[in-house]
Amino acid sequence: MRRRLLRNGTTAVSLLVLAAVTVSCEEAGKDAPQDGAGAAKSADELQGSRSATPGHQSRSPQPAKPPAPEKVGANELAAVPVLMYHQIVEKPSSVYDRTPEAFRAELERLAREKYVPVTAGDYAAGTMDIPAGTHPVVLTFDDSTDSQLRLGADGEPVDDCAVGILREVAREHPDFKARATFFVNGGAFSATGHKTALAWLHENGFEIGNHTRDHADLAGSGADGARRQIAEGQESILRDVPGAEVASLALPFGIQPAPASVALSGSAGGTAYENRGVYLVGAGPAPSPYAASFDPAGIPRIRSAPLKGQDAQYGSAHWLDQLADGAVARYTSDGDPDRVSYPKDTSAKPGKQPGGKLRPY
Repeated sequence: MRRRLLRNGTTAVSLLVLAAVTVSCEEAGKDAPQDGAGAAKSADELQGSRSATPGHQSRSPQPAKPPAPEKVGANELAAVPVLMYHQIVEKPSSVYDRTPEAFRAELERLAREKYVPVTAGDYAAGTMDIPAGTHPVVLTFDDSTDSQLRLGADGEPVDDCAVGILREVAREHPDFKARATFFVNGGAFSATGHKTALAWLHENGFEIGNHTRDHADLAGSGADGARRQIAEGQESILRDVPGAEVASLALPFGIQPAPASVALSGSAGGTAYENRGVYLVGAGPAPSPYAASFDPAGIPRIRSAPLKGQDAQYGSAHWLDQLADGAVARYTSDGDPDRVSYPKDTSAKPGKQPGGKLRPY
């Protein structure tokens, strides 16, 4: 048809052009920006169209520049809470247990106070990429119990297990991510099955950490026995989840082997292991991974506990209060994963960092 119109002369061509212009104007009117912001967006879209034509190079969108560290009170040499959980049950039988209601309340407090969960592996490696003005928190679970993770018939966590509660709180608070580290023993998560449960955790962004094969006292096992327990614990994980990276170890009972370096790296039975961080049982906030005081062979954790009760002064409610009111300096992110910002007058000393990474202000 287009060829036939062209043969009919100038009049036909003019009519075709006029029709095209009319349609174009009508379509533009439908989508016309209604305010200044819309006009700016339209200009951006026009630039994108130009970039797609020959002679123009496509530009990737530039990430927003983080604010100046002083504007958000950044302090990346300050303390990080590494919280420790065991059973999440309606009727606690020890100081290590929490009810589902208490667990949910603690997560909601963390969300309100602008904490962002990171894994133990990311904390120890210093790869905590969280928004400016927020605070990292490491949620850790020991002993791989069914109250922590139990999958239903649909293959998803049941509502009243720890993972189910964590995911619900994350849905309600989008900036609060469903991230945690699970320190597992052999035969983990018996109701779901070791292999199925570990595969689900790995596929859904949770870290699987080592808690030894048999929850052994590593000091009483001797150096060789400790190496064997750690190596066999790792081997058990990798047998069921071949793609997992096992780089974090929680010491059973919080007892370090002799020497403590055995927990960081070694081998036994043909299996080599290397942990970025080794975690204790108590009893206070952990130093920043960028601080000179950071010791990967002995990272303290905080037992989840109410403000009153047995050993409450070592529990999470106490330490979160201390961090919130400034009695203990709290790690606050500058939003830039390529630098470490901190006030010049902070008492913490920086550890060894790559050149140009430190930014005191």
